[in-house]
Amino acid sequence: MSRRSLLLWAAALVAALAPILSVLSALLLGWGDGEQGFAWMSMGWCAGYEINEGIRTLLGPVREFPLVLFGLAPLVGLAFAGWLLSVRAGRPRLGRIFGLAAAGIMLVVSLPEPVLLTFDAAVSRYCLSAWGPPELVNWTLTSGFYPLLPAVLTVLAARPPVRPRLVRRGRLARVAITVPVVALLLLGAASDSRPGRVSDSNELDCAGFGDVRVPAMSEQEKAFLCAVRSDGFGSDEPGVPELAGLPDRALIAYGHSLCQVATRNGGDTGARAVQRMMGEAAGGPLTWALSKMCPAVAKVLQAESDRREAEAKAFVAAAERACAAHPRHRPKIKPVRRARATMWTEFWTINVWDEEQEADERVADLVGGGDGALQVWAADEAGHACVTGEAYTRRPPVETRGWEQVVEVGYRTRTGSLVLADGDGKRMPDLAAGGPGRYRVRVHVRGRKAAQEHIDVPDGTVQLLIMVFPGEQRKPVIYR
Repeated sequence: MSRRSLLLWAAALVAALAPILSVLSALLLGWGDGEQGFAWMSMGWCAGYEINEGIRTLLGPVREFPLVLFGLAPLVGLAFAGWLLSVRAGRPRLGRIFGLAAAGIMLVVSLPEPVLLTFDAAVSRYCLSAWGPPELVNWTLTSGFYPLLPAVLTVLAARPPVRPRLVRRGRLARVAITVPVVALLLLGAASDSRPGRVSDSNELDCAGFGDVRVPAMSEQEKAFLCAVRSDGFGSDEPGVPELAGLPDRALIAYGHSLCQVATRNGGDTGARAVQRMMGEAAGGPLTWALSKMCPAVAKVLQAESDRREAEAKAFVAAAERACAAHPRHRPKIKPVRRARATMWTEFWTINVWDEEQEADERVADLVGGGDGALQVWAADEAGHACVTGEAYTRRPPVETRGWEQVVEVGYRTRTGSLVLADGDGKRMPDLAAGGPGRYRVRVHVRGRKAAQEHIDVPDGTVQLLIMVFPGEQRKPVIYR
C-alpha cells in the first residue's frame, strides 16, 4: 500500500464531494437558497436529444441508487474499501478491478448526456437550442463531464505500484497531472458554487417606482422578466408560470434564443419551430412577454393590433351608417331635449346607474325601472342598437304604429340625472329635464324579432325610441 495510492484515493473522494461541498459553502455564506430551475424547451427532432430521453428513462433507477448520490462519493468510498481489502489480502489486481468498475459506473451514469449534447451541437445549431437556454447547456456539460475527474483519479489510485526507478522518473509527470487536476477541481466547484438569482417583480421594479435591486440589464430584458414574473394586474401571480422559476440570466438567455428562432420565422410565434421551443409555455402570455425584448415579435403583434383596431373601427362605422339610414322619429309634440346615438352592448342591455342601484326586472323583457336605475334591452346578447332619446316636460302622446313593442315604466332620481350608457362607455345626454323626482320612461323597439330569429342580421337593425317625461305613476304599462 503506497502513499501515492492513498493520496490519489483521497483526491478522488474530494473531487467527488467538491460540487456538494461548494453548494453547502455557498449556503453558509448566504449566496442563495440552493434552488435552481430550468424550463426544458425543444424544437424539431434531434437524434442526440431523443436518444438521451430514452437513456434517462433507463438509467433513472440507477441514478436514484444511494451509491451514485452525493457526487458519486459513496461509490468512490466503496471502491476504496474493496481496493484496500484486496491489497491487504495480497491481491492488488483485484483491487484494480474494483477501481475500474467504479470508474466505469461513473462514466456510464454521467457521460451519455453531455456526449449526446455535444453530438447535437456538432450536427446542428438548432439542435443545441433543443437542450435549453445557454445556462442550462453549460450546466449540463459541466455536471456531465466533471465526473471524469474522480473517475480518472480512481483508476490511477487503484493502479498497482510501479517500480521505484519509474517512480523517480515520474515525479515530473505527477506534478503535470496534479496541477490540472487541482485546476479542474476548483473550476468544477466554482461552476456549481452559486445558484442563479431569481428576482421577483419588486426587485425588478416592475411597477416603475424607481427602486431597482437587480444587476444591470437592458430595459428590454427587464420588461421581459417583468412580464414573465408578474401578470401585470398587481397580483402575485406570474405572467408565465412555466418559466417564472428560472434564474434571471437563464430566462434572459432563453428569451434571446427564442427571439432568434421567432425572427427567423418572421416574428410569428405560431410557427411550428417557435411553438416547439416554447413547449408547455406556448401561448399569449409568453408571446406578449417576448415582444418586450424581441422587435420582430413586437412588430407582428403591433400589426395584428392595428388590424384588429381597423376592423373594430370599420365595424362601428358600418353600424353608424346603418343607424343613419333609418328614418328619424317625428314627435307629436316638441321635446325639450333630443339625441341620437349608436350604442353597443355585450350583455343584452344599455343602462342607467345614477345611484348604483339595481333596476327592477324588465317588463316584457324590454325595460326595467327603479330608483336611480334603468335597464333597456338593446341586442340579442351583443350588438349595436340605434337609440333615439327624447326628454319632455309633459306626457307625450302614445305611439304604437310601426313599433314591435311599447312599454312604459317608472323611474326615480335623487340627483336629477338619467344618462344612458353603453358597453363601450358611450353616454347619451341627460334625459331627466325636470331635475330630481319621479319620471316615466316609455321605450319603443323595432327590429328585435329579426335580431332574435336571424344570427346574421346586420348590426344596427335594432331601433330604440326612449321618451322620458315627469310622472308619479309607478305601475308599468304595456301599450304593445
